[in-house]
Amino acid sequence: IFCSSFFFFFFNSNDRGFNLSFQYANNAIRTSKYNIFTFLPLNLFEQFRRLANAYFLFLLILQMIPQVSSLSWFTTAVPLVIVLSITAAKDASDDINRHKCDKQVNNREVEVLIDGELKKEKWREVQVGDIIKLENNEFVTVSMNPSLFVLCRFETNLKVKQALTVTGEMGDSIEALASFNGEVRCEPPNNCLDKFKGTLTVNGQAYSLDNDKVLLRGCTLRNTEWCFGLVMFGGPDTKLMQNSGKTVFKRTSIDHLMNILVLGIFGFLATMCAILSICNAIWEANEGSAFTVFLPREPGVNSSLSSFLTFWSYVIVLNTVVPISLYVSVEIIRLGNSFFIDWDRKMYYPKNDTPAQARTTTLNEELGQIKYIFSDKTGTLTQNIMTFNKCSINGKIFILLIFALKKTPRVDFSWNQLADPKFIFHDHSLVETVREGNPEAQAFFRLLALCHTVMPEEKKEGELFYQAQSPDEGALVTAARNFGFVFRSRTPETITIMEMGRKVVYELVAVLDFNNVRKRMSVIVRGPEGKTTLYCKGADTIIYERLHPSCSNLMKVTTDHLNMYAGDGLRTLVLASKDLDESYMKEWRKRHNEASTAMEDREERLEELYEEIEKDMTLLGATAVEDKLQDGVPQTIEQLAKADIKIWVLTGDKQETAENIGYSCNMLREEMNEVFVVAANTAEGVREELRKMCPDAAEEPSVTTARAGLFWLKKTQTVQDEKVDGEYAMLINGHSLAFALEEDLELELLRTACMCQTVICCRVTPLQKAQVVQLVKKYKQAVTLAIGDGANDVSMIKAAHIGVGISGQEGMQAVLSSDFSFAQFRYLQRLLLVHGRWSYLRMCKFLRYFFYKNFTFTFVHFWYAFFCGFSAQMCLDTYHWTAVNNLFIWGSLAVYFAVTFTMYSNGIFVIIPSAFPFVGTERNTLNLPNVWLTIVLTSLLCILPVVAYRFIVMQIRPTINDKVREKEPPPTPAPRRPVRRVSTRRSGYAFAHSKGYGDLVTSQRFLMKRPVKGRVMLFSHITPAES
Repeated sequence: IFCSSFFFFFFNSNDRGFNLSFQYANNAIRTSKYNIFTFLPLNLFEQFRRLANAYFLFLLILQMIPQVSSLSWFTTAVPLVIVLSITAAKDASDDINRHKCDKQVNNREVEVLIDGELKKEKWREVQVGDIIKLENNEFVTVSMNPSLFVLCRFETNLKVKQALTVTGEMGDSIEALASFNGEVRCEPPNNCLDKFKGTLTVNGQAYSLDNDKVLLRGCTLRNTEWCFGLVMFGGPDTKLMQNSGKTVFKRTSIDHLMNILVLGIFGFLATMCAILSICNAIWEANEGSAFTVFLPREPGVNSSLSSFLTFWSYVIVLNTVVPISLYVSVEIIRLGNSFFIDWDRKMYYPKNDTPAQARTTTLNEELGQIKYIFSDKTGTLTQNIMTFNKCSINGKIFILLIFALKKTPRVDFSWNQLADPKFIFHDHSLVETVREGNPEAQAFFRLLALCHTVMPEEKKEGELFYQAQSPDEGALVTAARNFGFVFRSRTPETITIMEMGRKVVYELVAVLDFNNVRKRMSVIVRGPEGKTTLYCKGADTIIYERLHPSCSNLMKVTTDHLNMYAGDGLRTLVLASKDLDESYMKEWRKRHNEASTAMEDREERLEELYEEIEKDMTLLGATAVEDKLQDGVPQTIEQLAKADIKIWVLTGDKQETAENIGYSCNMLREEMNEVFVVAANTAEGVREELRKMCPDAAEEPSVTTARAGLFWLKKTQTVQDEKVDGEYAMLINGHSLAFALEEDLELELLRTACMCQTVICCRVTPLQKAQVVQLVKKYKQAVTLAIGDGANDVSMIKAAHIGVGISGQEGMQAVLSSDFSFAQFRYLQRLLLVHGRWSYLRMCKFLRYFFYKNFTFTFVHFWYAFFCGFSAQMCLDTYHWTAVNNLFIWGSLAVYFAVTFTMYSNGIFVIIPSAFPFVGTERNTLNLPNVWLTIVLTSLLCILPVVAYRFIVMQIRPTINDKVREKEPPPTPAPRRPVRRVSTRRSGYAFAHSKGYGDLVTSQRFLMKRPVKGRVMLFSHITPAES
């Protein structure tokens, strides 16, 4: 039942009929495109939407008209059927695999509570309102509300999900679950993975349902023995299926070029046919009448009609200029190139057993034309393996691990039975400070032990394993563990920690979770003594705005420490706390409950409450976590820069951290003229800082407008590069970037950024990453590549021409959305400089050869038209052409591979990358003069033997026709009306290649001579009267 923008439903666990009456979607999914009845018509419809296929279908229809065609219809039908069959077989294979996957998923079994008993049911039979049971390591069948506290895995890291207390109390009691009854009202099905709004009403009491209380289909249950859940969405309504829409089809520049070439070839073919049909009309008017004596025209056929029919006949004869097999051949070459990427052992990462993977076969040659690379930092340039390195507590620095102290003995943690033995730490003063009972230090580590979403796993007594959503949280909780504040367990209402060997249970009042807008996380807990405290951690700029004025001096000292940490390339967080009044908390919790159960404006109302309580906090200190660079990153960036590829880093880290990583990666160098920093907080300020780099430049960037695409209907705008003396770099933060991406400043941003050798954008959101990529795509007309490893990089990866995913610590979402994937950033060098250039060279050479072959064969027939009276006759029979075609194909392939393997090596592109500028398909495909010279020379060479042979024969063994030509032609007598007779032969416009016996027959002179022996019977049946 739909109500406003939401819908609600009632359910009875023992009454499926009641639930089915609402006609909610069942849990069966279907990702296939065809079935056995729709495959043929739908697939043929899709294939004939291609211009070349539609053209050859039209050609086949023409060949079935006897008056037009001089070729059998099967000469076009057979190649067309082969091309259609190969494409259909590929589509059918893909769809069969989809059917198999659908069948496998739909037939999985799950336990469903039916009539008070747990019964095995297939996934496709699960209905909305059912209560199902999941066990550890099982896939979540549907989108559902769990009945207890669980962990689930959606990527490679874990997400914490918790049930409502009212449902969690039922446990695994089948009787309680079977008698459970309630009403759920929630938002309609949508594709938003990080938000959910709904309420569960039980016994007249409404309880809030949000994203933390929903298990999504596709997750895996982990660290939880069992879980009961209520089915809320099934099959196509689940968020997983809502997000599995059609992927945007990325087309390469060669695809666009081929469409334009095919269109141009159509025009060229029409021009040739028009020229030959006009020549046929002239020839028929001047010469054709001499042949009508013994080859009379059919009734109603004149030179004009003959010329019209000749036009369509030459459309058939010259059809080889249009490449029927071009698209199939291109796809086969691309498939082979993708196999080379998959098989490359130099892009295999043995540590994780991760090979490189070409997830699409349509973009290989585009890798050789990359001009801009947009890269994430964390997990892409760095390892995303965090180590708690330094901290600042109440204005004092503590260094956990520095190289100068390596000779200092490690701290002995034997006093802490639950310490992590892998934790390395040399600064003894911090341990002493904590053990002495320093209140600021203990509050600092207490916050780290309480404010997080980590889940503990204790397989043996004292052996703790933390499952964290992010490596940062895992590093911070592990540090607190070693300093005596050990996080042991949690429930939906409590958090249990060991404080210096003493077990303390905190009541969890509320969790104010982290998101990309808040950039902070808070928890509100009540201690055993009844004291309520808010603990908060987040970005420095966010926390500083919410501190009490009394913390100003401490904030200045901590800021200096943070700048020092950022200069070392460390990731930083600021910690703060606040004691809360009990009466205020009672009133705040009431409003929080009302806001959390509201169906409209829930996020806005909750955000207001969060802002209200997260203010006037007390600063505790700051943490610094180290994330080391991956192996080979500086060398890879240096090589790509030599190949004139520009790299932009888009990261959410602090400006100082991003700048330090830039120097570590060789993107920023001391010899650069200047590194510009754009950090203004107003639009006008951003404009002034952007113009600092080139103050003498024109007021507005130079923009060139052009036409592109099929029929030149697409309008493009290109910002021209401006020359600048020296090397520069630009750093811009998220606040300034928001102003710079506005319509009136985006061109200024692009002009300034393109003058720089390096661009680093820090404190940016996932949306801003995608906007930067789209800006370059729109105004630079260059091929872009985006590379990242996390879910926050997906929008950037999808926005770029080519997306590359790194299978690292943050899961598989980036890989699943990418076109190519591997395990380390350094493999990008080989992907672009070796496989990209190879694929591009192969494709360009193939296109040149393909059009050379087709044009050469077509020009021979065009030339032959001048020898056969423009009668649309074939110069070579189809068998001869088939033999020549196979010789060309297999012979050229053998020669090509022999030359390629002899002259090329996979290291030449890496050694001298600047010597291979292959940007722009038009310049490399058909614009080389030697290609057209080769076509002309080949056409002449094909014709020369025929002409030479005929000349020699005319001189040595002349025919009667040749002898007659040498004499003075007699005056032509008045034409006599011939006796019309029925002829089954073609009309005169399809006669031979030279002037015949027309004049000789009408002169009657040859009848007075003695007939030549061997030719008597030829005219023996003709009487003198008939002659």
